[in-house]
Amino acid sequence: MQVQLRHNPSFTVARCHLAPGEPLRVEGGAMIAHSEGVQLESKAQGGVMKGLARSVLGGGSFFVTTYTAPQQGGWVDVAGMLPGDTVPITITPERPIFLRRGSWIANSHGVEIDTQWGGMANLFGGEGGFGFRATGQGEALVSVYGAVDYIDLQPQELVTIDTGHVVAYDLAIQFRMRRAVEGRSVQSVKSGEGWVFDFSGPGRVLLQSRNPETFQQWVAAAVPGRTPREGIGGIAGGLFSG
Repeated sequence: MQVQLRHNPSFTVARCHLAPGEPLRVEGGAMIAHSEGVQLESKAQGGVMKGLARSVLGGGSFFVTTYTAPQQGGWVDVAGMLPGDTVPITITPERPIFLRRGSWIANSHGVEIDTQWGGMANLFGGEGGFGFRATGQGEALVSVYGAVDYIDLQPQELVTIDTGHVVAYDLAIQFRMRRAVEGRSVQSVKSGEGWVFDFSGPGRVLLQSRNPETFQQWVAAAVPGRTPREGIGGIAGGLFSG
């Protein structure tokens, strides 16, 4: 698979060029268009239980669609839900990656996507929690809200990142999750920050320049009768109804 990015970084579309007979797995709703002759098959990848885990825990769709190129090859255009960039990540057996809940949009043949626990923060405000583990050999496409940034940590190098801005990280990297102000819940609330990751190198962390949970809360506060827990989709429905 060869990936060509267009309209980046604000409204990126990833065109996945496929060799003859090459398959591409795509998150439900992420496909924009595809070339003539590409065959589609939609199913619960890995069975019903994995499909449920991906949908309920990982924030993905129950069904995953596989697009297979015809004899002459073909292409598939995919994009994330929120405005921002799309990033291809190389997955190798030596370098599995954790992907943030809702960030995965597609992967090449040879990459397996499973649900993975990412931390307790999901229980306290919607950040972190379950996401996806990408293993195998190939490319995974992830969407970010805003622009993408990278932090490559040297051995023993430390960095603290708000959980809402973390998109992906090497599974081998060392980290812990904590309140922004340790031991002081009230001070964390006053600071406007909730939970953060402390990462310790070596390893790479991918960040997004905007926090979708913060945006969701801002829109919810601006729409009468809506709450952050109703989600961006419900809020958008309220904005455009009647």
